[in-house]
Amino acid sequence: MPQALTYPGVYVEEVSSGVRTIAGVATSIALFIGWAKKGATDKAGRVFSFADYEREYGGLDGRTLLGHSVMHFFNNGGTDAYIIRLAKSGEGSGVAATATAEAAGFGFEASSPGEWAHAYKVKVSPRPGVADRFKIEVLLDGATVESFENLTRDAGNSRFVTDYIKDRSRIIKVASVATSDPTTDAEDTFADGADGDVLDPAEDAVAADIPKLFEEGKPADKIDLFNIVCVPGMTKASEIATLAQKCADRRAFLIVDCPEGSTRDSVTGALTDIIGSAPSHAAFYFPWALAPDPLKEGAITPYPPCGFVAGIFARTDSRRGVWKAPAGTEATINGIVGFQDALSDAENGALNPLAINCLRTMPAYGNVVWGARTLDGDNNRGSEWKYVPVRRMALFLEESLFRGTQWVVFEPNDEPLWSQIRLNINAFMQTLFRQGAFQGATPREAYFVKCDRTTTTQADIDMGVVNIHVGFAPLKPAEFVVLRIQQIAGDLSA
Repeated sequence: MPQALTYPGVYVEEVSSGVRTIAGVATSIALFIGWAKKGATDKAGRVFSFADYEREYGGLDGRTLLGHSVMHFFNNGGTDAYIIRLAKSGEGSGVAATATAEAAGFGFEASSPGEWAHAYKVKVSPRPGVADRFKIEVLLDGATVESFENLTRDAGNSRFVTDYIKDRSRIIKVASVATSDPTTDAEDTFADGADGDVLDPAEDAVAADIPKLFEEGKPADKIDLFNIVCVPGMTKASEIATLAQKCADRRAFLIVDCPEGSTRDSVTGALTDIIGSAPSHAAFYFPWALAPDPLKEGAITPYPPCGFVAGIFARTDSRRGVWKAPAGTEATINGIVGFQDALSDAENGALNPLAINCLRTMPAYGNVVWGARTLDGDNNRGSEWKYVPVRRMALFLEESLFRGTQWVVFEPNDEPLWSQIRLNINAFMQTLFRQGAFQGATPREAYFVKCDRTTTTQADIDMGVVNIHVGFAPLKPAEFVVLRIQQIAGDLSA
């Protein structure tokens, strides 16, 4: 509203332009799910490098594929990932247990279950000259890795030991507080932790629980945004189909591994029952890759494709955009020496029409991803979501516009609002058009945005609904290149 006009003179008002910038969301935040020997089990942890993974989840472990797949992701261009650690809980044998320690009457627990904490000691020391203050240190091989000074047993104080350490330590939690302040130094080594049974996603019982991680209140549900989902070694067809639907609900994309040891003859059987209700939100890759294992002095070991492929997704998105197929001569796979099954053109040609994306060794280019179809890409299905970049581009648009139009809620539902919506979305789409994200030589050929009386009727307005219709012409990969060679006849005249 304009300010009250009282005195003769000039009044200055700022008028909103109506422009609300829509930012494109990230497209290659990966979510890895698997067993690890360390790390939180009740929430997803975020890592930005393999060094972060080593610190938070214990690094490589020969009992699980998770660590190696995360390493392959970062080695091939990945930069951002969430980790959900699987661990056996409940009662009975094989349950993961949290290590404990006691010093100066204080009880301590490790921050997460596992034997990893047995390498640590906790030390409690009184503060010289101050009766009600003390220090707690966490030691590793005699060196202090965490230190908390000037703590108190007073629950009403900002440095109350339980709350202060809970918010700051990555290694310990205070389970119980001593009845008196420490008078001498005391220390104890963590013990009684257990890694528990190794949970292999290839096992039916483990695979059945993985889609449940996406339910309300569970670890995956608590993540704000992720785009790529990898469960290294998960091959249970029915559970993969369920997981693909969970990914569709979160506007994410699932990378599916073929079973270890699959051959060109057996791999088609692995697709049975995988299709499910959301096949365009997943892609299937064959075969497993062969790479040196740092835990075995570089011995060549087979690994599932998902970690490598997820990294290539991220690298392609960064260099070319999410609309570029993550395949071809640029999609080279780093850190491998070959594949469990080497494919010829003819053999690749038999699998590609079935929506099996092949990993191949190509002359002059090396090891590459040589397929970009979703599980909906079987030629017989005739789907408009046949290609990975088309589906992922749509997911990018959906998530970006979903987040970028939240301001519309509860605004007056009439032409001024509709024109603002058109202005803001058109600006976003035009930016993408200039980056080469769509087909078409002109914006009119590339995309459209409708929000007016033709999309929102009076009945919609009465129900509090505004309808926005956005269309785009997706870029589709040149999957088959046809060269026509013809001789030019010479002059035949006498």
